[in-house]
Amino acid sequence: MRLKLGRPDLASHADLFDVPAHSPGGGPSVTFLGVSTLLLDDGDSALLTDGFFSRPGMARVLLGRIAPDRARVDDCLARAGISRLEAVLPVHSHYDHALDSAYVAERTGALLVGGASTANLGRGHGLHEERIRIATPGEPIGLGAWSVTLVASTHCPPDRYPGVIEEPVTPPAKVRRWRCGEAWSMLVRHQGGRSALVQGSAGFVAGALDGTPCDVAYLGVGQLGVQPDSYLHDYWQHTVRAVGARRVVLTHWDDFFAPLDRPLRALPYAGDDLDRTLAVLLALARADDVTLSMPTVWRREDPWA
Repeated sequence: MRLKLGRPDLASHADLFDVPAHSPGGGPSVTFLGVSTLLLDDGDSALLTDGFFSRPGMARVLLGRIAPDRARVDDCLARAGISRLEAVLPVHSHYDHALDSAYVAERTGALLVGGASTANLGRGHGLHEERIRIATPGEPIGLGAWSVTLVASTHCPPDRYPGVIEEPVTPPAKVRRWRCGEAWSMLVRHQGGRSALVQGSAGFVAGALDGTPCDVAYLGVGQLGVQPDSYLHDYWQHTVRAVGARRVVLTHWDDFFAPLDRPLRALPYAGDDLDRTLAVLLALARADDVTLSMPTVWRREDPWA
């Protein structure tokens, strides 16, 4: 935590919220639902990363026990038009990604897909074993019209709850029970030819994504603003440049202690610095002739347009 007060003003970056709106019949869409939760939907077949909607307040997270807020999750699913999913795929198992994942899988008939830690979150929720799939790193998984390959990655430093989840976690529980577990870079491909990298945490493994081209990169930037410039350059190199993305859409910049029925705001300077992150990444994007964008929450968008 830093002593700098306040938070970045999103209005000063309004020009970056420029991902084209999805046109009906225009192929797959992506809907940003806060943090690293993304709905990828072609109208018949849909995936959801994370599925984090409860967003408990800071006092509850730090001092109490947390559990899915089922009413809040149900309201968010309804607002997003989510009724059926092929799979829910947490990018790792911290609470701000995976707290609600098993409940969302239960509600939507989806598979819960991830590593052994995510599987133990599903078991703790009571999800049937046939609804849990432990991925093999690097092997594509067919999910309706989609193929998803989970590539081993790392969490952005610092990881406040490192390690794996070795036994089922039954909510409510202390936040430290949601250890990071296995972190992933997700390579998502649609049978129509469109592709995306989903990098939910601003960590990377050097060379892991080389030779895996993707049109678009959804790039998590949480805690990136407190890293040295060299780290930001390396992150860009081993994600965006590695896959050759022509558009980058930034995620995990919003204050996840505030509910989604309020306007999104940036994380406070005490824990991150979105202004600095944008300054560095915009310079890298200009140098590489890449479009850098921010998504509009709840809106179906077409990052491939």
